[in-house]
Amino acid sequence: MEKKSEKRQYAMEFKLDAVRLVVDEGYSVPKAAERLGISAKNLYHWKRQYEAGKLISGMKRAQPTVEEAELRRLREENRQLKLETEILKKASAYFAKHIK
Repeated sequence: MEKKSEKRQYAMEFKLDAVRLVVDEGYSVPKAAERLGISAKNLYHWKRQYEAGKLISGMKRAQPTVEEAELRRLREENRQLKLETEILKKASAYFAKHIK
């Protein structure tokens, strides 16, 4: 006998938190999906709905506040600076090794 796969239901809050990991925290969709134990396909779908201005149930998403926009910008800048710092550390170690 074949087993019929059940469609899993997720709470709205869970969907929003998952999307916010990607949108606000800078996680990649596959990484966030893996960490949450969901399919990347679902998360991509939820993200598209979110970006279209719809909450998962079809309600309208509120526009981000000035503080939220600033926080998002600062998090992205922080991520970029951390990446640049790591690159500079590796470069300085490389040059210090070759100067001796």
